[in-house]
Amino acid sequence: MNREQKLQWIKRLTCLFIIGLVVGGATAIPLRWEVDTAAKLLGPPDLLHGASAGGLRFWIWKVRTGLNNTDTLYPFMAYGTDWLAFGHFVIAIAFIGALRDPVRNRWLYLFGMISCGLVIPYAMIFGAARGIPIYWRLIDCSFGVFGFLPIWFCWRWTGELEKAGIRA
Repeated sequence: MNREQKLQWIKRLTCLFIIGLVVGGATAIPLRWEVDTAAKLLGPPDLLHGASAGGLRFWIWKVRTGLNNTDTLYPFMAYGTDWLAFGHFVIAIAFIGALRDPVRNRWLYLFGMISCGLVIPYAMIFGAARGIPIYWRLIDCSFGVFGFLPIWFCWRWTGELEKAGIRA
């Protein structure tokens, strides 16, 4: 790949990462509506048969019940997910620096890789402590894995451009 192609790919992957952060953050705001919708689409769990009592439908309905009860009694608790969204948005804004000058702001890619890597132990440790089913923790871990890959390529290619003395 030549210099221009690398820069183009770096910017595309950085945009993809930024979009992922914004979308991921935005989904934390209407959480109750999203879980209600998922519960309606999946239908109620079949509690008469033990096999489905631990499945996805059961989990979604359990989360739905928890969110609805919490929102009814303590609506201020949803403020925590509002701040989760805010954190995603702020990190996305930081990556605009990498989008503008990827070589000079190469450190952001390292920050992104470290952050994505930390998703895995965080989800496994705190998910287990909170009683989150393993399959759901693995879904959470996948965000770290899928976020890491484009950022790793950006980090690698900006390093090659930096060694060649090339700026964006």
